Amino acid sequence: MAMLLHACCGPCAMYPVDFLLNENVDFDLYWFNPNIHPLYEWNRRLENLQKAADHYNVKLIRDGGEGHIDCREDYWKSGEYKDQYASRCEMCYDIRLDNVARFASENGYDSICTTLLVSPYQQHDVISRIAKEKASLYGIEFSYYDFRPGYREGQNMARDIGLYRQKYCGCIFSLEESKFRDKIYKSFEE
Repeated sequence: MAMLLHACCGPCAMYPVDFLLNENVDFDLYWFNPNIHPLYEWNRRLENLQKAADHYNVKLIRDGGEGHIDCREDYWKSGEYKDQYASRCEMCYDIRLDNVARFASENGYDSICTTLLVSPYQQHDVISRIAKEKASLYGIEFSYYDFRPGYREGQNMARDIGLYRQKYCGCIFSLEESKFRDKIYKSFEE
């Protein structure tokens, strides 16, 4: 059974990838994160996910062509998502997991999972519900793993191999709300 593991960034991929390899799960990593803003951050996270994939010798599939893709900033700022979703986070999970499940179904994968399930800062139950719905919609399985117990270990593993560890979720709103906002903006200039 081949699984497509959606990955949001290198640090969050470390523990799930290590865990799945130790469990002998057949999987490829998949990058689709149009929420990440600005372009510099999108590129930096993709580059560090590639480093993690190379570290484990795991295939990384990059969806969306070259450069930043459709961060939907105007859509988010308009508030239109509130008509369909309970929160902007729910909308973000839905957009990404729909793409993951569709790609998996169209490319011969039997199941999906996501590294979003490693973070204690994400809405675990919402992610799981949406992933299950999207997998069912596209005729595949959702392979559920609660990776949260390995979150700190994964962060340490990321530090050990020199991965960039970001200080906000990725969207423009989380950047503006981060207590590290000024430090983050300064890092874009360096």
